[in-house]
Amino acid sequence: MKTPPKTYYLAYGSNLHPLRLKRRVSSARMIGTVELPGYAMSFIKRSKDGSAKCTISRSADDCLVHAALFSLDPDQLAVLDECEGLGNGYEHEHITVEVTGVAYQAITYIAAESHVDKSLQPYHWYKGFVMAGMEYHGFPTGCMEAIQAIPSVQDPDVTRRRENEALHKELS
Repeated sequence: MKTPPKTYYLAYGSNLHPLRLKRRVSSARMIGTVELPGYAMSFIKRSKDGSAKCTISRSADDCLVHAALFSLDPDQLAVLDECEGLGNGYEHEHITVEVTGVAYQAITYIAAESHVDKSLQPYHWYKGFVMAGMEYHGFPTGCMEAIQAIPSVQDPDVTRRRENEALHKELS
């Protein structure tokens, strides 16, 4: 029997934790973690909820982004695109990464220039998802401290906040 093709997704923000991603895309399977030298992660992508979400960008500095590579069934990429807001602030970026000596052509999401806003802050629960994923993968303490130091704000939508806080508790 022939193995169906896979799509590879590189997560660096709120989808880092496998449980969080699996809730969104049931076929998600973790392959491993990677380092992206020459990239920086920031909370500058304007979300439809008015808060800041993560994006990565090429950096001339000695920056490094830690990320996780997942495989997905190709027919579920549209589900992830919907969750991430493809066409509504995020664009696909194709990036080649290596895990245990194997090269993968992966898709990730990068903020469109039209949705970059450095004045926004992430919601507490969103930053909590990023931290939970970083802790799950055992990313370096310095990286986690840098994320923890980023100011965040309370989500004014009580229903959304409670739903996300409940999921965050499951990840911890």
